[in-house]
Amino acid sequence: MKNNGLNGRLAVCSWSLQPESPQELVAKLERTGLNRVQLALDPLCDSPAVWGQTPELFRQHGLHIVSGMFGFPGEDYATPETIRATGGVAPDDAWPENWKRVLATAVLAQHLGLKLVTFHAGFLPHEPGNPNAVKMRARLAQVADAFEARGIVLALETGQETAPVLVKLLEDLGRSNLTVNFDPANMILYDKGEPLEALSALAPWIRQVHIKDAARTKVPGAWGCELPVGSGEVNWLAFFKTLKRLNYPGDLVIEREAGNQRVADIRTAKEVVEKAYRENNQPHE
Repeated sequence: MKNNGLNGRLAVCSWSLQPESPQELVAKLERTGLNRVQLALDPLCDSPAVWGQTPELFRQHGLHIVSGMFGFPGEDYATPETIRATGGVAPDDAWPENWKRVLATAVLAQHLGLKLVTFHAGFLPHEPGNPNAVKMRARLAQVADAFEARGIVLALETGQETAPVLVKLLEDLGRSNLTVNFDPANMILYDKGEPLEALSALAPWIRQVHIKDAARTKVPGAWGCELPVGSGEVNWLAFFKTLKRLNYPGDLVIEREAGNQRVADIRTAKEVVEKAYRENNQPHE
């Protein structure tokens, strides 16, 4: 990781703050001490009367959108099995409407001037002969092409498959604008491998990093537990050492999707990141 400081690289996921309006989002962002945001795009698509003021409000308050994120209606994260059935580009009955959302989101992202948008593609079959593998890969390529047509890079969220499976998928698809949003906690939550090993394996494709923490499940087939950054199993000092070794120059976006003290947890995450960064960039005597 290049030693160019953190001020221009730290950001926070808007959905972590659970805002019901852009005004509430701005107010909560000010409490976090961060002015850079990965913006959930679904509210802007679904409720333009409420969220249409977001770009102007951000300009007024000196807030910067570093990337966007979108999902699909009907995605059910109750258990790993429910999201396997309902997530991303997998559901056949939802695909016509989901494809319309893809196109609308690409238009919105271009209007906002975004260069990067992330989403969960869903559990991508990789077993030889799996009839869903060809279909889902074709849909994923279609989504990537829709964003590429508008000059936007698409990043896949990690966690729903192991790093080697995702590497093989990215190599097979060969889309220059199809990249990775690396989330170390998701590797733990989904029980799909060790974050540091996955980080190194996926390094050529990583365009953005989420700062999130978790503990692995002790019950096969159940979720792990998301925890405040610094309280889970991610070794942040080693994580930042690896980022530095990989010369990762991109954004570090704090995400918190559990608990009822989101602003405080985000501020804690900021402190953990700053400490790990400092320790990895101490001058050598």
